[in-house]
Amino acid sequence: MDQLVVGPGVSLSDAQCARIELLLPDRTPKRGGRWRDHREVIDAIAFKFQTGTQWVHLPEKYGNWRGVYNRLR
Repeated sequence: MDQLVVGPGVSLSDAQCARIELLLPDRTPKRGGRWRDHREVIDAIAFKFQTGTQWVHLPEKYGNWRGVYNRLR
């Protein structure tokens, strides 16, 4: 069975993404702009908690750390 655990800097597989897709909100909220891809944000959150890094030190490939933090919050 495919697990949802990823290592630091390792992206979710297509199978893992498909398993959780129905649990995630619509990417087009009623107000504001369109959210970034859920997969990218989940990878960023996983990286942060697996490495223990601070939000401000999130690698650039994950985008703005504030956006990732706010989506988690």
